[in-house]
Amino acid sequence: MICPHCAAQLAARERTGQTCARCAHRFALDPKVHGRGMHDLRIRRIAERATDGGRLKVTLTQLWYLSRVSTVLWGAKPAHGIRPGVRWLVAAPLALLLLVTGQLVHGVAGAVAVVAAVVVVVVASSLRYRPAVRAWSSITPSESAFRQAMTGPWRTVYEQLPPGVVDDDPRVPAPRESGGGRREAVVLCTDHAVAVFLRANAVPARLKARLVEAEPAAAHEALADLPAGLPVVVLHDASALGALLAPLLRLAHPGRVVVDAGLPVSAVRTRRDAVHRISTTSTVDAADLRSVAGLSEEDAAWLAGGRWSPLAAVPPARLEAVVTAAVERALSARPAEPRSTDGFLTWPAEAPPKAGDPSRTKGTTAG
Repeated sequence: MICPHCAAQLAARERTGQTCARCAHRFALDPKVHGRGMHDLRIRRIAERATDGGRLKVTLTQLWYLSRVSTVLWGAKPAHGIRPGVRWLVAAPLALLLLVTGQLVHGVAGAVAVVAAVVVVVVASSLRYRPAVRAWSSITPSESAFRQAMTGPWRTVYEQLPPGVVDDDPRVPAPRESGGGRREAVVLCTDHAVAVFLRANAVPARLKARLVEAEPAAAHEALADLPAGLPVVVLHDASALGALLAPLLRLAHPGRVVVDAGLPVSAVRTRRDAVHRISTTSTVDAADLRSVAGLSEEDAAWLAGGRWSPLAAVPPARLEAVVTAAVERALSARPAEPRSTDGFLTWPAEAPPKAGDPSRTKGTTAG
């Protein structure tokens, strides 16, 4: 790896204890210790690009998604074969019966019975049972490993996170919304990392909007105490519950403008560089997604299978632009007008940074 201080190319023996043998300066991350792609120069450059040259503040969650070196998703597999208990419950008595028959019956018939008993045992032994496997996904490095590296070794060496990066851990006090005055719209956000991102960049205050953070299941209650005349912009993941959120809010609040500015599944389902994850709690039926959310058959089946894509993985500058456009649209819309944004559909095809490139990383999705 390259020393972030003197730019020397260091072999493993020259960076023992995360200290450069050439300049004697300590660095934070070592790929041998913290995983492939985890080194100071690469993280710095990803953070520089994510913050748009210092214009934006981004969260650790957003930086994690941008710094990933691989994303793997495996589909569910049904059980294959016969369980050993059931297999031997049938094979053992049958083989015993054939052996006893071979002992009692003389001649060719007895020999055939013995051979048949051996065949039954051999076949039963050779059969293999593979239990059902649930769908799962994996991101490298894991979120916990990335957070530990950034809040541990990185802060120890540099005393703070990379410039422009804020910690969105729920246990850390979130940035307060700046500015006062009258609010003209509501931004309902179901993703904590995105809510912290918006507050840190004063996006709600700039747009004269009130930011409300709530889980999809609690969104209706979160709007109950807000003035009915304020239009609502809904931000959500490309998930089954997210796809249903805006349509259900429109049914619950028929006189309110509701703009769906969430990440649409059509923008990420076939994108190889998008982050695809698996939810183990999704129980939404594909038919409901088609009828209520108006999704295509392919998109509805994708979500009903538990797949989803996080809003926090969208490039921060793009996310800011979509939210701004959605609020502007909400302020000029009427309840009876179409209320959806297509900002993510024009999301430029941008591959995540490659592990070997200081400014890019590789993202792969296996279905």
